[in-house]
Amino acid sequence: MRLFVFGLGYVGAAFADALQDRGWDIAASARDPGQAQALRDKGITPADPADRDAMIAALAGVNAILITAPPGPDGCPALESIVPALAQAQAYPDWIGYLSTTGVYGDFEGRWVFETSPLKAQSVEGARRVGAERDWRQVGRGMGLTVTTFRLPGIYGPGRSALDRLRAGEGRRIVKPGQVFSRIHVDDIVSGLLASLDHPRAGGVYNLVDDEPAPPQDVMEHAARLLGVPVPPDLPFNELGTSPATRRFYAENKRVSNARAKAELGWRPKHPTYREGLAAILKAGG
Repeated sequence: MRLFVFGLGYVGAAFADALQDRGWDIAASARDPGQAQALRDKGITPADPADRDAMIAALAGVNAILITAPPGPDGCPALESIVPALAQAQAYPDWIGYLSTTGVYGDFEGRWVFETSPLKAQSVEGARRVGAERDWRQVGRGMGLTVTTFRLPGIYGPGRSALDRLRAGEGRRIVKPGQVFSRIHVDDIVSGLLASLDHPRAGGVYNLVDDEPAPPQDVMEHAARLLGVPVPPDLPFNELGTSPATRRFYAENKRVSNARAKAELGWRPKHPTYREGLAAILKAGG
């Protein structure tokens, strides 16, 4: 069995590790020699997306594909390298997973959103994700492939959590009244992807989020108490000289439902809230 990952970042690497544990061969995109060698050192076959022959070889006989790379001004970069290579290799994977974002929903003023909710992305990045989702659905229908979309919120895990920000002296409690965010532990993303891989559904769309949307300041306070360090002081949002990226992040307020993933995939997050997730990271030494 073979997996190809386009964009082997934080989530892609975790998913690849899980399938390596199942005995799968892994191939992944690599744009420069240093990155390619790093993949080889991990037992992963690299392929330059700009090298058509390399992509054909990497995708020949592939069983599953995961796309994690974000779209740019010209759309999803994986489309132009993967689709022609699949056609030439005459490869028909059983499952293609596209990682999107809950940013496609835009702002719902704290209300619940579901996979059937209207997509009213407010940011350029969110709008590009809407377009990339559409393009991959069209590819799935046109080529008879099982393409599944996963909408992810803020991702945390070992090396990437409120615990790490506090240890680095960067922990802040930004308070915007009424603001909540959904989030997801990287291990729960992986388990959701595995559940979908085991039960493929063409055209499926799933929110992979935890059970409790929460204010970000609550997460930071809980992390500080776990570490036994002082809780950072409140920083009123309107008094901050925050970056455009931070302001864009706080401009969207919604609660994201994971009911469909639970019902259709039988998926349950191992870390249903940030409390279990942070405790697990700390217990593992993170």
